[in-house]
Amino acid sequence: MKTVDGRVYADRAELSARVGYRGDATLRALWADRDTNGHPPALKIGQVLHWDLEEWLSWFTEYQRKHNGVDYGGDPDEELGPAQQARVLGVAGSAIRRYRKNPPRGWPSPARTEELAGGRIREYRTRRQLWGYADSRPRAGAGGRPPAEGPDPKVVLAAEALAAEPARKLGDLAAALAARHGGGVSTWRRAVTAARRQAEGTDPKVAVAAEALAARPGAKVYELAEELAARHGWSVKKWKEILAAARKQG
Repeated sequence: MKTVDGRVYADRAELSARVGYRGDATLRALWADRDTNGHPPALKIGQVLHWDLEEWLSWFTEYQRKHNGVDYGGDPDEELGPAQQARVLGVAGSAIRRYRKNPPRGWPSPARTEELAGGRIREYRTRRQLWGYADSRPRAGAGGRPPAEGPDPKVVLAAEALAAEPARKLGDLAAALAARHGGGVSTWRRAVTAARRQAEGTDPKVAVAAEALAARPGAKVYELAEELAARHGWSVKKWKEILAAARKQG
């Protein structure tokens, strides 16, 4: 890092290390899209681009918050049960259950626990804890999810992102997915491309529903509908209809 006029500047490799990326492909993609994403300006020191560290980290945090699917509203100190935790983080309730057995890096300890009938334990966390976890990078990847069988989970996530933002540019969407889930931008570009090919000639919402059905063949329709509604914002009733349409096409 370099100090210029009392300000600390970091190059791309240093920024990547600071936010937990193994390479700099994601940050290169963000810089390439600077005209649309508000990326801070660079300062060339020698022949290498550097960025004001404090300014860049502030921008990056806000960028992440716009694209990570997390709900930042509500009382930061309210203690939430597992279902509410899932809604705040924009994940399925099953993810919170998995985290208890196999917590991803940075997953916070419960603010308190409650013993239920039969000896079961319910864990509560505050919104502040969940926001802190969501803002840390990299977010849950292999550490919080067992190896998946069936559809490629990256393609499933890419299909969901396409359904939510069908007009978004491939490179920008891939960079956002890499920022949210970890991994390289090139890997996510391939996942988005695969998801688009699968969805060609298909309503993107139906494609998302089909991926959800394939990923969880034993799940009840209303459970999938509730999860998809929480993630994408349409009603549970609408998602039941979409799931039914996806089953007919399958």
